[in-house]
Amino acid sequence: MNLLFPLLALLGGAAVAIQSQINGGLGKKVGVLEASLISFGVGTIALLFIVLFWGKGNLLSVTDVPKWQLIGGLLGAFFVVVTVLVVPKIGVAPALIGIVAGQIIIGAIVDHFGLFGGQRIPINIQKVAAIALLFASLYLFNHK
Repeated sequence: MNLLFPLLALLGGAAVAIQSQINGGLGKKVGVLEASLISFGVGTIALLFIVLFWGKGNLLSVTDVPKWQLIGGLLGAFFVVVTVLVVPKIGVAPALIGIVAGQIIIGAIVDHFGLFGGQRIPINIQKVAAIALLFASLYLFNHK
């Protein structure tokens, strides 16, 4: 099995944890929405340079995609606003447990029904047990 993609996913998760704390601190100084805008702005500029120098796609093809596929940016902005707001209040780990739980639950539903053009991967008892354990960890992390 190729370990490259699971390792990249692990690094992506690590980046989200670090980003959450950094953005939470930024939000305390400049405001929640302002920090979210700054974070997205810096990311947009970085991606612009990456696309200019290494991009191989066609940005103009955006006019040919189904319009609902363009909401990904809105969902990303919502995610950043939520982390900027929540992390300073409950901490990185509890916030990320909630985020990961939400991702896995919705991901399992998307897979089960093959939503948004994805492959249909049915939910089984093992996945239901894993989701139940996620809720247990969410409770234990936030219970005092």
